[in-house]
Amino acid sequence: MTERRGLVDTAERMSVRNQCELLGISRSGLYHQCQPETPENLRIMRRLDELHLSHPVYGSRRLTWLLEREGLRVNRKRVMRLLQIMGIEAIYPKARTSESGSGHRIYPYLLKGLEISGPDQVWCADITYIPLQTGFMYLVAVMDWWSRHVLAWEISNTMDTEFCVRAWERALAAGNRVPDISNTDQGAQFTSDVFLDAVETAGTQVSMDGRGRWMDNRMIERLWRSVKYEDIYLRDYADGTELGRGLSRWFKEYGELRPHQSLGNACPAELYRDAAAHGARPNRR
Repeated sequence: MTERRGLVDTAERMSVRNQCELLGISRSGLYHQCQPETPENLRIMRRLDELHLSHPVYGSRRLTWLLEREGLRVNRKRVMRLLQIMGIEAIYPKARTSESGSGHRIYPYLLKGLEISGPDQVWCADITYIPLQTGFMYLVAVMDWWSRHVLAWEISNTMDTEFCVRAWERALAAGNRVPDISNTDQGAQFTSDVFLDAVETAGTQVSMDGRGRWMDNRMIERLWRSVKYEDIYLRDYADGTELGRGLSRWFKEYGELRPHQSLGNACPAELYRDAAAHGARPNRR
């Protein structure tokens, strides 16, 4: 994101707005100076993340109540602001979910009734908040729906589009393969022109969850529970460098050494490679 902001030339004849749209960044973000959260807010955010994993249907009112019961002095307005920074919202039906977000392309959900019986039929992607000792980062992953194999992941200290595009391009390069469908939520990163162009240029159909529909992208939500309970919360990484090293180790073990009962005790990476090597579709790029 910082590199792309540096490309904006205020003296250029093209308007700043058009330059920002082409680069996939917000105009307001061009002038925004990030302010670090206080240690107290970071502690609250970490606890909110833990509570959300345990109670994904709880909204800001219930979460505020739980925090107060634990002795934390918070109000709902503060909790709502921190949840927004973290990219977390409760899972519940919302009114008029079919309406498009302003200025963004919204696509239909293509997985309803679809039998996913092999690799590269559907890839899914999602972003999650990662607490650190003195801050936080965001993690995006691209996963093959059928095998649960994580094809690529990236971390960033801002929830921008750039690191999502990097993860998608790394996933394409990892096995030199292209999925039929890419399924994501309707977050601003995945509805941005930059990300959608990267997906459609590869020849992949775009599928989007209904807003608030956790079950639509449940495979990758289960991945977040695993990585946080088994690694993030236990290791309490100090910074992004430590986090990157730790995630590299964890994702390798998850893919190569973690048997999944739902996969007949096969490991995701092994299952993905074996299935792709025996009769899977050739690269369509």
